[in-house]
Amino acid sequence: MSARDVILDVRDLRKVYRTPSLLGRGTEFVAVEGASFQVERGETFGLIGESGSGKTTVGRMLLRLLEATSGYVEFDGYEVLGLSGPRLRELRQRMQIVFQDSGSAFNPRLPVGEQVAFPMRKFRLHPEKEIRGRVVELLEHVGLQGDQAQRYPHEFSGGQRQRLGIARALAVQPDFVVLDEPTSALDVSVQGQILNLLCDLQEERGLTLILISHNLAVIQHMCDHAAVMHQGHVVESGAVDELFGAPRSDITRQLLEAVLEPTAPQA
Repeated sequence: MSARDVILDVRDLRKVYRTPSLLGRGTEFVAVEGASFQVERGETFGLIGESGSGKTTVGRMLLRLLEATSGYVEFDGYEVLGLSGPRLRELRQRMQIVFQDSGSAFNPRLPVGEQVAFPMRKFRLHPEKEIRGRVVELLEHVGLQGDQAQRYPHEFSGGQRQRLGIARALAVQPDFVVLDEPTSALDVSVQGQILNLLCDLQEERGLTLILISHNLAVIQHMCDHAAVMHQGHVVESGAVDELFGAPRSDITRQLLEAVLEPTAPQA
């Protein structure tokens, strides 16, 4: 991996949760310890691990949705953890997230078009008179209909809400998107449609993606490189073909043995 191709460099990332106590120092829970990996520009990088392994915590720290306890994160030349003010605002435009739970990711009291439009207004990307048209374009681009912008979140299926989540993430024209278990709550056939949509959008827009998943078939289908997490640690990382074909870690072997002949979801 050459340095000029690396868009994200993560070193020794750590997250500790502290619970205060009136009787003493309190307790600590180490959610992530010493996580390190690199992501190349334009690739899909997987974070693999069972529930509670720390992969979602890592994804949120990269975007400063959670503050890291310590470590180093460099995104395209910027040291992320120390950013503030206008530079942090620029980062938030360039780095977006699609959440796992599409139901709770949207305000049930607002039409979805308003929620897709919100980041455009926040970052002042377009004149107000153009925003409605931009929302319609985005909805159609992710496989929905423009006139659905006036509907409310409960009027959409789970797969449609995930398409809305993708549209909202793309509204600010990012070049980096974290996908936090984007298909885990969907039927297999719908999973394939969403994954194919993400592949198409990545190619069209030159996106760099981090895909967080416990589903090895999805990782194998989507990712170029991946890191395996266990109890907050990255236990192994590398090219997906190598990880799946000749795993070095016992944890990776156990994950693979738990899945019989993993196959990608069908479109």
